[in-house]
Amino acid sequence: MKTILSIILWLLSLVAVLIFTFAFFIFISFIQVKLIVPDNYILWIFKFPTAKLIFIYELYPMFIFFCLFNKDFRKSSIRFLKRHRKIFFPVFSIFNVILLYVIVTNVAVITKDKIIDYSFHSPQGNIYSFKDIKTINTGLYGKKQYLGHSKGDFYYIIELKDGTTIDLAEDGGTMKDEDLRFILERLDKQFVQMGIPKKASTANFNYTKKNLDKIYTDKIRNILENTP
Repeated sequence: MKTILSIILWLLSLVAVLIFTFAFFIFISFIQVKLIVPDNYILWIFKFPTAKLIFIYELYPMFIFFCLFNKDFRKSSIRFLKRHRKIFFPVFSIFNVILLYVIVTNVAVITKDKIIDYSFHSPQGNIYSFKDIKTINTGLYGKKQYLGHSKGDFYYIIELKDGTTIDLAEDGGTMKDEDLRFILERLDKQFVQMGIPKKASTANFNYTKKNLDKIYTDKIRNILENTP
């Protein structure tokens, strides 16, 4: 009985961690939109791989739950905090302020005529015109990538004149919550008409057909087959 109860508690803890992570992601997105993203945006991207740093915050509730369920770990953690509190709490606070700053400023924005690339070292944003796009590389991942890209995930990577690369298919948001693939299809037509060199691959398309409805896979196919 005790084992079953422990399993149930651990499962509930896991659910709580997932809910916390999802809620925190929404909170971060809200801050980004309010503080960074301009009103005239078409879409904005939470840039990879820095966006994955948000999952560091999963460790905090996991640590708390582990303390609750493991008496020895709880006692040793309390002893450690008491012994090093003068160093630990200031360092922990500074670390989280810096981490939050890096995550929040990790945004790229597309408007009707420009690209704004924000980062922790450029919070005011570097501004590019569409004419500054040097190349386009688009396709689908054939296998699970490091830090999260799964097999069949769509990518649409633009390279700018200074070598900066941005994947416009990353998580983020769109004006009026329009599906990202519909917006990318329109942007892609505009970019190709401008004569921007484009490399597109339909390899691994079958993977995405298994996970998405036809209306969305058709948009991806249109993008991949739209070449200069």
